[in-house]
Amino acid sequence: MVDRIANPWNTRGRGLAGHLAAASLITLLAVLFVADPKTVVDAALAGLRIFLDVVLPSLLPFFILSEFVLGFGLVHFLGVLLEPFMRPLFNVPGAGAFAFSMGLAAGYPMDAVITSRFRKMNMCTRVEGERLLAFTNTADPLFILGAVAVGMFKNPAAGGVLAFAHYLSSFTVGFLFRFYGRGEDADSRGAGGGPKAPERGTMPHGGRRECLLLRAFRAMRQARREDGRAMGKMLNDAVSESMSTLLKIGGFIMLFSVLSAVMTSSGLMHLLAAPVGLVLRGVGLDPQLAPSIVSGIMELDVGTAQAAATTSPLPDRLVVASAIIAWSGLSVFGQVASIVQGADIRMGPYVLARLAHAAFAALYTVLGLALFPVAGAAAATVLGSGAGEGAAAAGGTGAGGAVASVVAAAAVQAWTAVPPLLAPLAAGRLALQAVVLNPVMPAVLALWALRPVWRRRVVVIRLRR
Repeated sequence: MVDRIANPWNTRGRGLAGHLAAASLITLLAVLFVADPKTVVDAALAGLRIFLDVVLPSLLPFFILSEFVLGFGLVHFLGVLLEPFMRPLFNVPGAGAFAFSMGLAAGYPMDAVITSRFRKMNMCTRVEGERLLAFTNTADPLFILGAVAVGMFKNPAAGGVLAFAHYLSSFTVGFLFRFYGRGEDADSRGAGGGPKAPERGTMPHGGRRECLLLRAFRAMRQARREDGRAMGKMLNDAVSESMSTLLKIGGFIMLFSVLSAVMTSSGLMHLLAAPVGLVLRGVGLDPQLAPSIVSGIMELDVGTAQAAATTSPLPDRLVVASAIIAWSGLSVFGQVASIVQGADIRMGPYVLARLAHAAFAALYTVLGLALFPVAGAAAATVLGSGAGEGAAAAGGTGAGGAVASVVAAAAVQAWTAVPPLLAPLAAGRLALQAVVLNPVMPAVLALWALRPVWRRRVVVIRLRR
C-alpha cells in the first residue's frame, strides 16, 4: 500500500501511459479539426465520392453473392475438392481457395468478410483464419491494371509488373505463414457448431472410401440442409448484412481521408516524411517519394496517386507504389478490424503479414522490372496543374477529390485497357500472368495435377464394388 501511495504511476503501468497518449492524440486531432473545418469537409466529401463511385458498386454484388455461395454450401464443395491443394501449400482448409478467389475478384476487404464468416461458422480454427487473412488480403486486378497503371501512372505496361509483384508476394506470405501457430491448431477451434466439410480421408457409408468429388457433393448437400434458410430470408440477410458492412467501410474511408488531409495541411505529414526520406536515401530510392509513403501508410489510394505524380524515376515510383498497395493502409486495417471483431481473429499476425507483403512486393517489383521491361515514360500528374507544387509533393486537400475521379474513371477504362496490354505478350509471359491474375487458374492446375490420384481412387472403388 505504501508503495502505491508513494508512486501511483506504477499502479496502472503501461495501461495508464497508453491511455494518456491516446487522450493526447485525440485532443490534438480535435484541435486540428476545429482549426481547419474546410479541409475536413472537403476531405470527407472526397472520401465519400470514392466510396459511392468505386467501393460501393464494386463490392456490394460480391458481398451478396458470397452470402448465397455460403448458404447453398458451394464453399463446402470447394473446401473438400481443394483440400489437397490448399493444405500442403498454405496449411489452411480447402475452403480458403474461395476466400482467396473472392479477394482477387473484389479486393479489400472482401477476404476479411469471408474469413470472418468461416470462423463464425466453425469452418476453420482461429489460427487457420489468421493464416488465411494473412495472404488473401489483396487488391483486385482491375484496381492494379486499371486505376493504378492506366489512371495514375498513365502507363498500361506497368500494370503487369505491379500485378506480378503483388500476387507473387501474396503467395510467398501465404507459404511462410503456413508455419505460423502450428502448436495452436488443435486448441483454437471454437464451439461454434457450424457446418463443417468432411475431413480428408473419411470413409462414410460402411467404411468405404468415397471419391473426392462425391464427398464434395455430400458436404454441399449437408451444409445446405443445416443452413435451412428460404430464398427470401437468404436474400434479406445478404442485402442487410452487406449494406451494414459497407457503411462501416465507407466510414473508415472518409475518416482516414480526413486524417490524411488534416495532417498534410497542418505540416505533420512533412515532419513524418523527413525520417522516411533518410531511409529511402539509404536504400537507394528517391527521397522525394517520402510524403507519398507517409500518405500511403494512412490511405492506399492517396499514397499511390502521390507516388505516381512525383517526378522521381519510374522504377522508384513503381517500387514505392507496389509496397503501398501491398501494405493497404491503416484505413483498410480499420475495416478489417471492424469486420473480424466478433470472430476472435487477432490483428497482430495480420499486421505482420502486411509488413512482409509490402517488403516482398517491393523486392518482386525490382525483379519484375528486370523480367518485364517497362517504358520509362513520365507519368502524368494526377493532382492536376491547379493543385500547386505543395499539393503535388505532399498531397493537399484537393488530392482526395482528384484521386476519386481518377479511380472511378480508370475502373471504367480498365476493361478496354487490359486486353491490348496482354495481346502482344509472348506465350510464356502470357501463361505466367494468366496464372498470377486469374483466380480460377491455380485451382484448375491443381485439379489437373491430381488426376492420377483421383483415377486410382475411382479404380479402387469400382474393384471393391
